[in-house]
Amino acid sequence: MVNLRPFCAVRPAKEYAASIAALPYDVYDRTQAKAAVSRNPLSFLKIDRAETQFSDETDMYADAVYEQAARSLTEMLTDGYFIREDKACYYIYSLTMQGHVQNGLVGCTSIDDYLHGTIRRHENTLPAKELDRIRHIDTLNAQTGPIFLAYRARAELRSWIAAQKQRPALYDFTSEDGIRHQVWKISDDTEIARITQLFAEMEAVYIADGHHRAASAVKVGLKRRETVPSYDGTEEFNHFLSVLFPADELQIFPYNRIVTGSPRYTPSVLLEKLKDSFEVTVCPHGLCPPQKKGEITMYLKGTWYRLEAKTALFCGDPVQDLDVSVLQDTILEPLFDIHDAKNDPRISFAGGVRAAEEWMELAEKQPDKVMFFMYPTSMEEVLAVADAKRLMPPKSTWFEPKLRSGLFIHEI
Repeated sequence: MVNLRPFCAVRPAKEYAASIAALPYDVYDRTQAKAAVSRNPLSFLKIDRAETQFSDETDMYADAVYEQAARSLTEMLTDGYFIREDKACYYIYSLTMQGHVQNGLVGCTSIDDYLHGTIRRHENTLPAKELDRIRHIDTLNAQTGPIFLAYRARAELRSWIAAQKQRPALYDFTSEDGIRHQVWKISDDTEIARITQLFAEMEAVYIADGHHRAASAVKVGLKRRETVPSYDGTEEFNHFLSVLFPADELQIFPYNRIVTGSPRYTPSVLLEKLKDSFEVTVCPHGLCPPQKKGEITMYLKGTWYRLEAKTALFCGDPVQDLDVSVLQDTILEPLFDIHDAKNDPRISFAGGVRAAEEWMELAEKQPDKVMFFMYPTSMEEVLAVADAKRLMPPKSTWFEPKLRSGLFIHEI
């Protein structure tokens, strides 16, 4: 069963929600984050990335940075930019991107569910990245970035959300990137109990995005348990802030690869070797994005190619059959000597909804790069890997639209 519960949120006063809401902290580099806060002093990045309040010479992981984040949160509460709910509630969080709508349920999930595998993951985490968020949560006594979770859709829950959305929204604004954000508060005790029970009937939920935030929240919770040996599981530190979406409403975009430097072989020999595993054809009109699983588009020395994987490459294994695995195992490793894609400086990753025209322009400016354009990993593939307790290769999924931070804060 999935243990979901409501919480007493710290959230923006209605008139400030649009100004406060910000993309996740790890979407920005330091320069971009500082520029965003300079343009909008209310941006939640001043809390999520508090180094924006310091000179560029300041260590972004200095104690003073985390302490400033805590001060900023306290000040914004005192000044009325944030309010603290006096009752534990759920929220519906709906995002609309170019006509596509996905409806999330905001609540808190259990660290024990994470530890026992009821909350399932598909990515590994890096201790260094965890440490940053551990210190952030610990210093603020709050989780500021929601974990993006998915569940297998249920008709009853979908119809309930649709009915709740007929009421006036608590927040309704469109962010700079054109995404519409709407929030409804669920405070009725009967409705809260109904939602809690519906999730209790589920076997599992899945981390779509936010693996590091989840791992960090869990480690802070375990640390707090050591200081409170009489804990009974109801304490707030035993739970972490989550937004849960039906899996069939989520959008995954391609995570493409760009290789700098030459392959082991000349272009002509490389193309011949590719024919062992792929049907190779030239794209007659420039970039031809992959249209189905098993297709990869390659840019090589001024020409675009469609690579269609032969059926023999697929063996029924949920990880090996991923297109990103096929690329790594049959092209990047044997033909480019890239054995560790996550750490090899010759490879970079570009995810999201970038237009084909931008890629073609990049190819013209940097013709020596080799580019691989992927067909998106499917949500069913994500669930299958997580159910098998396996992990995907790095940079396998790019979810859009991104959740905004700052709309919900969970104090622990």
